[in-house]
Amino acid sequence: MKTQNNSIVITGGAGGIGQACARTFKNQPIILTDYSQEKVDESVQTLKNEGFNVSGIACDITNTSDIEKLVNYVSEKGSFKALIHTAGVSGTVKDLKKVYTIDLVATELLIDAFHKIAGQGSVAVLLSSMMAHAVPPNEAYDEALKNPQAENSFETVNQFVNCDSDIMYNFAKRGVHLLSHKNADKWGEKAARIVTVSPGVIETPMAMKAAEEHPERMAKIKQATPLKRNGQPEDVADVVNFLVSDAARFITGTDILVDGGVIQNIKNMY
Repeated sequence: MKTQNNSIVITGGAGGIGQACARTFKNQPIILTDYSQEKVDESVQTLKNEGFNVSGIACDITNTSDIEKLVNYVSEKGSFKALIHTAGVSGTVKDLKKVYTIDLVATELLIDAFHKIAGQGSVAVLLSSMMAHAVPPNEAYDEALKNPQAENSFETVNQFVNCDSDIMYNFAKRGVHLLSHKNADKWGEKAARIVTVSPGVIETPMAMKAAEEHPERMAKIKQATPLKRNGQPEDVADVVNFLVSDAARFITGTDILVDGGVIQNIKNMY
């Protein structure tokens, strides 16, 4: 008998991409989580009003006991189908350690915690960034990125980012790719999958803030995009929905770029 893995867990559930992802799962139970309970409650109510089967709980994804509470909450709700990890910060926070901790260390904490309840057909979809593709492979920092909880991991990577939080963001997101490679076999032993999605410039509040800080750069990227537009949250959400579905049952340990084709042109700019 096939096990029914139903619950779709979305971190960053109050954000633009998190909300868009949730809306693609009309007929499945959704669990939203975000840093603020107030934001979670607000987002849950909005989706409930639209007819979704949704609940939520606040979680600080950098805190192991908070993650444990989240996993217990998910387990109590029934079986686990997917973790869609959209939570994160951009380089605009101007704090290198914060970027590294939230975007990479927390990702590994979530991978490890949800692996415990993963079963046949479960999947982790982790949001990375097209800018991860701008960081070349290098043994000098890749080992640290692959093991972000290891002692001196941050210090090792920090040597390569020129005190720039935007560059640290790019490195942390490369680390997310490496974590999916590292965990593919482990999840595969449970007949479960782990994949990454790398969005380009998506018109969310976080991206708009970056656009305000770097207007010329953002305009240049848009012009360099083959499709001549920025992405919308729904552009990412539809890909995530596919990756969660059984249609993607043989896709694991890899990355899907959702960037309108721009990263190849960005690489040529450097």
